Amino acid sequence: MHIFKIKNNNSMTIAQSILGELKQEAIATRKMLELIPFDKAAWKPHEKSMPLAHLATHVAELPGYITYTIEQNELDFAKFDYKRENADSNKSLLEKFDSNLSNAEASLSKCSDTDIMKDWTLRNGEKIFFTMPRVHVIRSMSLSHLVHHRAQLGVYMRLLDIPLPSVYGPTADEQM
Repeated sequence: MHIFKIKNNNSMTIAQSILGELKQEAIATRKMLELIPFDKAAWKPHEKSMPLAHLATHVAELPGYITYTIEQNELDFAKFDYKRENADSNKSLLEKFDSNLSNAEASLSKCSDTDIMKDWTLRNGEKIFFTMPRVHVIRSMSLSHLVHHRAQLGVYMRLLDIPLPSVYGPTADEQM
């Protein structure tokens, strides 16, 4: 049974290819976010770790980085007024994730190969951290970043003795 199938299409744009990856990762991410125990929102496995609700909210925000990368030429921390609003329930967490995912899908669906190859810059005022094509920013700061933090959520959940859902195949919990 296929939950999601990507067609082999030789005329596929780079953005359409990324969109397929994003949709695949979104399935696993959503399953993980559905299980976040908000009665343990402040829990963290180590004093240097993010609290559970903070980490889960960050994961829900990450598809939004794709939209921002496509629609802006840079992110300048000196001018960026970011205020984290941690989700306080599974419902608000999933609404945030679904909204960011929907916006990312819309941005990718209209992004040309020319646009996705244009340079994008991360800076703090005059200090430039990097400039690279948008496609690389999307893969590293959005997709890989999403997978990285989703895996962290998996560790948190394992330590809280919450059965883990399948991501790339059955988990030890599902095989029992």
